[in-house]
Amino acid sequence: MLEKILKLAEAIAQPSEVERALLEALCTAAQAEVAARLGEAWTPETCEDTFCCAAAMLAAAGLFASRTGGEVESFTAGEVSVRTGSGGGALEAAAALRRQAEALMAGYWGDDSFAFVGVKG
Repeated sequence: MLEKILKLAEAIAQPSEVERALLEALCTAAQAEVAARLGEAWTPETCEDTFCCAAAMLAAAGLFASRTGGEVESFTAGEVSVRTGSGGGALEAAAALRRQAEALMAGYWGDDSFAFVGVKG
């Protein structure tokens, strides 16, 4: 299943050779994250396609977030000046991918809300 997640994440993020090892690690972490949140009635195999898509999106989001080193926005040769951006576009894309992964898995994830049980007042 990890191989399928990696293939999907590569299609989304299109990593450079240098980024491939990081993407593989992110895929492993994303697989574990999605599996840990599954409801009791579900396994990764029972919702495999959705599971793999969501994990790939989370891994790609992690890679996009790591790319926020600040892209060069302008460069001037005379009196040398370089201005870099904040990398906001990559962070926005990462956040959108995380939201989409969460929406895909909403029906499969267990209840992670907080509640008090048996509190005497």
